[in-house]
Amino acid sequence: MTYCVGLCIKEGLVLLADTQTNAGLDNVSKFTKMFTFETPGERVLAMMTSGNLSITQSVVARLRYAIQRGAQDPGVRTILNVESLFEVAQLVGQEMRRVQGEHREALLAQGASAEASILLAGQRRGGKHRLFLIYSAGNFIQATQDTPFFQLGEHKYGKPILDRVITTDSSIEEALKAACVSMDSTLKSNLSVGMPLDLAVIEKDALTWRTRRRIERDDPRFGAISQSWAKALRRGFEELPSFLED
Repeated sequence: MTYCVGLCIKEGLVLLADTQTNAGLDNVSKFTKMFTFETPGERVLAMMTSGNLSITQSVVARLRYAIQRGAQDPGVRTILNVESLFEVAQLVGQEMRRVQGEHREALLAQGASAEASILLAGQRRGGKHRLFLIYSAGNFIQATQDTPFFQLGEHKYGKPILDRVITTDSSIEEALKAACVSMDSTLKSNLSVGMPLDLAVIEKDALTWRTRRRIERDDPRFGAISQSWAKALRRGFEELPSFLED
């Protein structure tokens, strides 16, 4: 399965994804679900994927091929040369529809799901940083002040902490902590989500990566957050008032 989370706050974007895929108890693999693109000083983009792996890999491969063609032919519209992030989301949605149109019927005939979704985040020079959720049909929605985060996959375990602490006024540091706690809660409760993790942070107007790295199982910072959160939960539970009547 999958768990990916993207947060869009005033200070920028925080993205975190696991790498485990599960096609049964005896068929567990590791695949990156985060893909990044950059034109230094002009545009920075990241995509996180969930669902049928062949569908999402095909979408990403076609987007990359278009970028290669665009380097030779300026008339080719790509995610690195269209004017707005909205148009980037449209291009990703169009490729999703094309791939779904080619493979959905065959997948369904074999009893396999063709469902897939993509989180798209980034910023272009002169524009705002934005976060989109793109569905299997190619349609999409955008994160807003009321809903500043999106999740893919096993979202239920990691959602409570985001609902309670994240607003658009949260800092990058707060968003990072919340994303890590959200992922840690999911890792603890669902065996189909697993390490290592991919992390990317994009600061507002920087047009490059503040952080883009792999978090391994023995990562000391992630481990410290996990342990501190477990202790805080236990302490908070013990301090709850009694529910029994006197």
